[in-house]
Amino acid sequence: MKEYIKDILEESINAHKEFALDNVEIIEKIALEIVECFKRGNKVILMGNGGSASDALHIAAEFVGRFEMERPTLPAITLTGNTSAITAIGNDYSYDEVFEKQVAALVNEGDVVWGISTSGNSENVIRGLKRALREEAVTIGFAGRDGGKMVGLCDHLLIVKHKRTARIQELHILAAHIICGLVDEKMFGKYSG
Repeated sequence: MKEYIKDILEESINAHKEFALDNVEIIEKIALEIVECFKRGNKVILMGNGGSASDALHIAAEFVGRFEMERPTLPAITLTGNTSAITAIGNDYSYDEVFEKQVAALVNEGDVVWGISTSGNSENVIRGLKRALREEAVTIGFAGRDGGKMVGLCDHLLIVKHKRTARIQELHILAAHIICGLVDEKMFGKYSG
């Protein structure tokens, strides 16, 4: 068992090192895009399935509540939190439409729509991003492996180039935490201005 633990930790450390080399610029661009969104008076809307749904809830909470500093609340919502909407749309239409219909109802021009999919191929996230583009929202994607179908649908796409879902999810939340910190610092901290 100890070898298993050591192997996983080593794999995670190596994934973090590789990720750091490839993604500093895209993380900064995403953070600046979100800062501009909030400054315009727009909101961030997040979506994902399974663990990515939990990440969407987590990230929205960091903006609405606080991340690490006391500051005014920031408008962010997740499309994964309304179980009545998800189950009604899934039942009456298709699970593939659960985010698309919510995007159509809630997104305004200039909002940021942030889709999270470890494969990059979750059909409901893809359809939600496509609808966001039609609504003239800014699209952000977090994907894994080669980016899947999210490539070409996102103004800013962060890809964790790893094959294991667990490592992809770990790095997605790390990147999200960095983004939350950058947004706070740029808007309210010592790097504001």
